[in-house]
Amino acid sequence: MPIVTEDLSASYDGRTNVWSGINITIDRPGLVGILGPNGVGKSTLMYTINKIIDPSGGHVYLGGRDIAEMDYKDIARFVAYVPQVSNETFSMSVMDTVLMGRYPVSGFNTSDDDIRIAANCLDLMHMSEFAMRQFDELSAGQHQKVMIARGLAQEPDILMLDEPTANLDVYYQMYVMKILREIAHRNGIIVLTICHDLNVASRFCDRVILLSDGHVHSDGTPEQVITEKNIQDVYGSGRRSAMWTEGRISSSTQTMRPNLTGIPGRSIGWGTTRGRRRGYRMPRIIHPPFSVAASGKEQDAEKMRMKGSNGLPALIFK
Repeated sequence: MPIVTEDLSASYDGRTNVWSGINITIDRPGLVGILGPNGVGKSTLMYTINKIIDPSGGHVYLGGRDIAEMDYKDIARFVAYVPQVSNETFSMSVMDTVLMGRYPVSGFNTSDDDIRIAANCLDLMHMSEFAMRQFDELSAGQHQKVMIARGLAQEPDILMLDEPTANLDVYYQMYVMKILREIAHRNGIIVLTICHDLNVASRFCDRVILLSDGHVHSDGTPEQVITEKNIQDVYGSGRRSAMWTEGRISSSTQTMRPNLTGIPGRSIGWGTTRGRRRGYRMPRIIHPPFSVAASGKEQDAEKMRMKGSNGLPALIFK
């Protein structure tokens, strides 16, 4: 089901647009990442496509239909949305929480097939052992995995996730992105995700949309979009220094070749900090690198990264 936006604008106060003139067509299955600095309107774009908020101008079409003419139940038959933060207030089991994703398909008549699908989605997220636990007893990372399982249980044509790897450890960050990409390709659906991690996006996304200053700055493959120039333009020269020059990413033209340095489990950049003003340089932790100590799940994560390719070299912690 294609997603098309035409001259789309959005505003929260009715006067100032978060962004305007957004023209995007997503008509091929795959994992599509939305990138950009904080406050640029990534979540707002997702809200507008999903009719959580109404656009201040322009149109959104899902499968050729204007969402302004679709009710929420119609949209829920085709679109699943996984928020960044779950605001569930009622205590219910993990299984019942995931079964809520079947409501647009089955209503309140839960079938054996619904239970099988929900159980499979929990297993995919490695949460089967928590099926009978109460949802509000779980950690933030476990909440996130359950919400992703609920989105998958909906079996949508379009799956939208707002920072699905938030609160997840490094193993599950990569595991979830790998699973989402495989599901997009295997089921022929569009998976649209907001991502702040350029390394993860470059490794797993088929397409990247980079937002900046109220418009689409770049749109294309990770090799085309995640370049040194684009990062400098969008994130600023100071951010570029921290991310690119100081060790997070090093580059030869458009080829990503990370050179991660610092303490185990982190990359370190040297920024303008209070410590520097006091006469010494204080490290600022920028980003969890792609590899940590190779033991247990981390070793599995390392193997996962080395499998397959989207045209970019494997990322190795030095």
